[in-house]
Amino acid sequence: MFGELLAPTHIIFILVVAMLIFGPKRLPDLGRSLGKGIKEFKGGLKGIEDNKDDAGKAKDKSGDSSHSV
Repeated sequence: MFGELLAPTHIIFILVVAMLIFGPKRLPDLGRSLGKGIKEFKGGLKGIEDNKDDAGKAKDKSGDSSHSV
C-alpha cells in the first residue's frame, strides 16, 4: 500500500504542487524549518528517554542503599 504512495512520479507531483503553492523562494526556508523541527523533536524524545533512564537508576540506587547497614 505505501510502496505505491512513494513512487517517484508521486513525489515529483507533490514537489511541483508545493512549488506552485509556496513558490521557489520559500521552499528552502520551509525545508530548513521542517528539518529543525524534526531535529528538536528527536532531541526531545532522547531527553525523555534519558530522564526515564536516570529516574530508574536513581530508584535502583536508593533501593540498594537502604539494604546496606
